[in-house]
Amino acid sequence: MEGWMETWRGIVAPWECDITEHFTIAYYFDRLADAASIIAANLGLDDKSVPAAGRFDVRFARELRAGASFHILNAPLALADGALRLGHQFVDSADGEVTTWVQETREIAAVSLPPATRDAIGRRLALWPGPAIEPRPEPSTTEGFVPTARDRVKPADLGPDRNFTLAAFVHRFTAGCVQALAAIGATASYMHAERRGFSTFELSLQVSALPRSGSPVLVETGIVHLGNSSVRFIHRMCDPANGGEFARLGQFGVQLDLDTRRPAPLPEALRAAAQGLLLPVA
Repeated sequence: MEGWMETWRGIVAPWECDITEHFTIAYYFDRLADAASIIAANLGLDDKSVPAAGRFDVRFARELRAGASFHILNAPLALADGALRLGHQFVDSADGEVTTWVQETREIAAVSLPPATRDAIGRRLALWPGPAIEPRPEPSTTEGFVPTARDRVKPADLGPDRNFTLAAFVHRFTAGCVQALAAIGATASYMHAERRGFSTFELSLQVSALPRSGSPVLVETGIVHLGNSSVRFIHRMCDPANGGEFARLGQFGVQLDLDTRRPAPLPEALRAAAQGLLLPVA
């Protein structure tokens, strides 16, 4: 594919799968961070020119399960209006199908880059063959969120640049999702007995600040959409001392029948409990 560069290749290890029996989303972001770092260096960008804050819009087209082989393709898509946009494709190495589409956006003024770097990016711009980003409503208030994860930043959460990693954010948001599911009755015992799971098909991660090593962090969760089988959670990670937000994740998924691998309707008891976590949207 013209303009696209391979930056990662490997497999899904069995221990990287979750209770839904497929690749855990935090490990997608772990691989994404490696791939994004490699493409940024290839474009002549360094840590000083690429801010830590950014947005990642993810669409899962197909599952990756234990033992699957895959690789990642990357390309710059745009450098304009004060932002650099990169595209990432997770590709099944066995059949060449794209399993996951990611658009990454970083606020970066083109004029702040050396002319050679701007020119190099401009020559490499590629077309985006994936789905368009769909705008989703956001909650109009932070009131009504419930606590779903709480701990502190550990050395293992930091990457080579000594910053809090994307995977560390998403591991905690995943814990928030499981806690929120349990709060509406989709407990571990329910999931095991009914052979149910929660399968995410869309994510939107907005990182605004990075917590530091040793800092306490709190994840709070609410619901902004409740369908027949689908739920869209909003998770926010903040400083529990002052409420300052580090990151926010919109997570859209469905209750999954683990045997048929198809969406399964939410029982009325779960639906009624979920109504209590519904947030007003803007």
